[in-house]
Amino acid sequence: MVSIKFVKENKEIEVATGSNLRFKAQENNIDIYTFMGKLTQCGGYGQCGTCVVDIVEGAHNLSPRNAVEDRMLKKRPSTCRLACQTVVNGSISVVTKPDKKESLKKLKAEKAALQAAEAVPQESAGEDSPSGKTIASVD
Repeated sequence: MVSIKFVKENKEIEVATGSNLRFKAQENNIDIYTFMGKLTQCGGYGQCGTCVVDIVEGAHNLSPRNAVEDRMLKKRPSTCRLACQTVVNGSISVVTKPDKKESLKKLKAEKAALQAAEAVPQESAGEDSPSGKTIASVD
């Protein structure tokens, strides 16, 4: 058994490893949908994108993001998941109905950090060659 903590609801539930996040939330009366989401939700088939949750702890304990999530969550940070497509394999903390504006800020920060990491020159490159390749000397 693993635990899922729903932060906004201040509720923690115990579930079996391999459980679907959306199903377990609904089974325990956790509302994961906004008003419009309730009207347009697809029933857990990954077609509508209305069951978005933000994983604040334990993201490594979830199934990897799939192609459906990558398509639906392009404008959300990597911590956001579709509950219907998420399998829980360990303890996690979840924020239901994450704010879109906050998600955009998080996404921009995530992209900026990624760009900064790519822009840092590698210090391990050779110092004798302008191309950064180490030149071997032969005696």
